[in-house]
Amino acid sequence: MEKTAVLRELREIGLVPVLRADSVDQAMALADAIAAGGVTVLEVTMTVPGAIEVMRRLAGQRPEILIGAGTVLDAETARMCILEGAQFVVSPALNVATIEMCHRYSVAVLPGALTPTEIVTAWQAGADVVKVFPVGAMGGPKYLTSLKGPLPHIEMIPTGGVMLGTAAEFLEAGAFALGVGSDLVDKKMIADGRPEVITEIARKYLEIVRAFRLKQKV
Repeated sequence: MEKTAVLRELREIGLVPVLRADSVDQAMALADAIAAGGVTVLEVTMTVPGAIEVMRRLAGQRPEILIGAGTVLDAETARMCILEGAQFVVSPALNVATIEMCHRYSVAVLPGALTPTEIVTAWQAGADVVKVFPVGAMGGPKYLTSLKGPLPHIEMIPTGGVMLGTAAEFLEAGAFALGVGSDLVDKKMIADGRPEVITEIARKYLEIVRAFRLKQKV
């Protein structure tokens, strides 16, 4: 899928579940539960043991899922993930070499930043979207609203503190999409044999995004 199509799908789905797991099998179970709720985007973090294997399996077994590599801290890791099927690359911080590597492969890159200076620096370095992290520590939706005021042209994905109760506020504040962690990607539900809970939460997030998009069209 071309980069423009990847970015379009990220915006349309409106969610980027941040997958953290303790094993490859647990990661696959989480992916299945999230996809069952209609969310076909997934960020597999490099903190997952066997993260590359997870991406490889997803690319082979779940081609409908848009696979992203998360917690990518350097260009070498970005390249490895891209070669294994990652269609977008996410980082908690700004590493210019990683952006350059993603550009080389025409892959969407979403580096992390927090302050206005960091966000502008990431955008000028070639970020397709800037991951604002950890947004919850800075005031949540109000902080994103404050950033988008002087920086309306920079696409941002708030991550770290996004929950069902705040999702609509983040979208109203101008979020390109929502980076969602443990509020959706709940390892305990898999351990307890209750993947349907994750599936239902995924559906609720999608409902919030769809309701917001519909309101925009009116």
